[in-house]
Amino acid sequence: MDLGLVGKVAIIGGGSRGLGKACALRLAQEGVKVAICARDTHAIKAAAEEINAAYGVKVLPIAADQSKAAEIERLVATTVEAFGRIDIVVNNTGGPPPGTFLDHDDAAWERAFQGLLMSVVRICQAVVPIMQAQGGGRIINNTSFTVKEPADRLILSNVFRVGVIALAKTLSRELAGDNILINNICPGSFDTERMRRLLEERATATGRPLDEVRAAWVEQIPIGRLQRPEELADLVAFLASERASGITGATIPVDGGMLHGLF
Repeated sequence: MDLGLVGKVAIIGGGSRGLGKACALRLAQEGVKVAICARDTHAIKAAAEEINAAYGVKVLPIAADQSKAAEIERLVATTVEAFGRIDIVVNNTGGPPPGTFLDHDDAAWERAFQGLLMSVVRICQAVVPIMQAQGGGRIINNTSFTVKEPADRLILSNVFRVGVIALAKTLSRELAGDNILINNICPGSFDTERMRRLLEERATATGRPLDEVRAAWVEQIPIGRLQRPEELADLVAFLASERASGITGATIPVDGGMLHGLF
């Protein structure tokens, strides 16, 4: 299937590893020029070299902290300077630390607010006028299954990622006439460093062996395994493409059947 993405330009958050890197690789495979960002300068440069070697597209590595307004402004400005436009944004940031309600102080709540919700608000503020001027664009928010079914010990993620969903739904209606389509994806349990850390934290909190905790978690997933990052990246590529031109304001799980709800 031709996704019609050759020559497009994308910004991808958290592009040095995990789901963000998988999305960058998948879009590069379709001929998209990608600007990838992460806080670790060495890691983001290494990821850029890997993506370029794999698919030969232009890759712009930018070390940036998406929880800071000035860093987002620099990310967007640097991308436009390098590529002249922005067609696709994949909002993706690292998750906040796990814990229960009483585990987190005001500073932890503020960090989660800035990293999960305000990062999306600010990048939308920066890229929407650019997309309006060029006749359209795609914004895809990588959230979590917790927006549909809150998870134990992930209260910060449960709260602020829902705000991203509300923002996207509202913007999808405001901007549909500008051909700017905004959608959310809700990953379940993927074989990433983040997932490994969460399982380790759960093992420590419950006093159970890590292998036992992992097996119990996988048992909740109907497909019987942790998912591969590439499985999420395929959906991102589709939503970024002309083949998804009628989809906006949607929140789509990629969870291996783990969620129990109807919606």
